[in-house]
Amino acid sequence: MPKTKVLVVDDSALVRTMLASFINAQPDLECVGAASDPYVAREMIRNLNPDVLTLDIEMPRMDGIDFLEKLMRLRPMPVVMVSTLTERGADITLRALELGAIDFVAKPKIGVSQGLQEAAAEIIEKVRVASRARIGRRLMPAAGTAPAAAARGAAAGMGVAPATPPAARAPVSAVRHGTEKLVAIGASTGGTEAIRAILTRLPADFPAIVITQHMPPGFTRSFAERLDAQCRIRVKEAEHGERLVPGHAYIAPGGRHLRVDRSGANYVAVVDDSAPVNRHKPSVDVLFASVASRVGPNAIGVMLTGMGRDGADAMRTMRDAGAFNLAQDEASCVVYGMPREAVAAGAVHESVVLDGIAARLVEQLRSAGAVTNRV
Repeated sequence: MPKTKVLVVDDSALVRTMLASFINAQPDLECVGAASDPYVAREMIRNLNPDVLTLDIEMPRMDGIDFLEKLMRLRPMPVVMVSTLTERGADITLRALELGAIDFVAKPKIGVSQGLQEAAAEIIEKVRVASRARIGRRLMPAAGTAPAAAARGAAAGMGVAPATPPAARAPVSAVRHGTEKLVAIGASTGGTEAIRAILTRLPADFPAIVITQHMPPGFTRSFAERLDAQCRIRVKEAEHGERLVPGHAYIAPGGRHLRVDRSGANYVAVVDDSAPVNRHKPSVDVLFASVASRVGPNAIGVMLTGMGRDGADAMRTMRDAGAFNLAQDEASCVVYGMPREAVAAGAVHESVVLDGIAARLVEQLRSAGAVTNRV
């Protein structure tokens, strides 16, 4: 099999040398070039036709975000962001994912050489995943890239309502609390945009949602805040012990597991620092297993794009407990790994294109009387 061709773009000569060394040590990867800035990278892309790009954010002459936006418009390709800014500038990282980057790795702030050595396996894994990822159209306009009228027109063309600004949302007191339904979502690579495509389409009276997206510490709060600004439901990072109420989505904090428990008739969030499961923390298996145990037939599970099989076994446990489960279909996944494993485990009732998941959820819940508004 031909090797995957990787182009490294970074203004640090040390980083370029080390990343090239990591890549070239793999039997299936080859670093075909290393560029010090986007202008050099542009010429190398034309001449070398790489399969995957690793891209720094802070570079001379043109920053990585501007370059990424131009690249995805003119020559879409798999990109893994590798930058120190991805750790302290979560908004910048999320913007890169909105623009089409597949994933990101944070370079250490100090001790770059040792830090990169420690992150080598993660970098290689994400480059491999990116090489197999689908680079398709953006399902919804990225925040700040299209005027509101265009966003409304795009939504109308898909037969769904556009996202409502926070000021127009129903107050919490007006949200229905007479339902015990709960939706649990699991996602990994490509999941931030898949989650956004679903949550921005949901009505304000939607049942409580719990979400595990594979993400390191420092990113999930910004992720939740960005979603909260775009959705009719409220979106927040889950806090230990808080009640899970309709009209809200709760995201597992990066580097912590999220579970669902009960306190009388109420669902509550349990956030803990226990060991990784399936190499992940937060883990979808942890969340889904708790939903199977505490929510049972009142749950709906959704498995979205991602590499690996985290969540597949626990989703089958959810189904055995009476839950109704959906998986994102292969054609709309960035990486069809976790949904495929869930289907193979017999955990999934239906596979649905990403654009249709929100409407399918509302349809299923309306039949149970848990939602009154339309999408």
